[in-house]
Amino acid sequence: MKATPPVHTLTAEALIAPCGMNCGICMAYLREKNTCKSCRATDEGNPVTRIHCRIKTCEHLPKKSASYCFECAEFPCQKIKQIDKRYRTKYHMSMIENLTMVQQQGMKAFLKQQQQQWKCPTCDHLISCHNLLCAHCQADVFKARKLKDSTKEV
Repeated sequence: MKATPPVHTLTAEALIAPCGMNCGICMAYLREKNTCKSCRATDEGNPVTRIHCRIKTCEHLPKKSASYCFECAEFPCQKIKQIDKRYRTKYHMSMIENLTMVQQQGMKAFLKQQQQQWKCPTCDHLISCHNLLCAHCQADVFKARKLKDSTKEV
């Protein structure tokens, strides 16, 4: 019998990292083993990469609980530009666009957009932005999209 993915207790807003990453769609957050609790969770039990994250530990980031990089006078700084470039190239998403949307349209609109963009077409749970797999039903959304696109061309 297939194991049920872990149930996470953070609110959706609490899953938005200071850099604009939605931890709710992160492969490390969604996986069953060695799960990351999110960038905003306490460091205990989280991967070393989250504990020593250059953005999470940035000296310019306000030390309040709901702080985002767009609140900084240096936004977008080199750190954000680097992670944004990597995510645009590898995962076709933008941290800067995420942060700009939160800043201009509010968290509620951003979360609604994220829910629609990253919803599994098979079971409606969230898929990982890193590998486009659904942790709930194991659907491979990348393969499904590729197959759908190839049948349109015929």
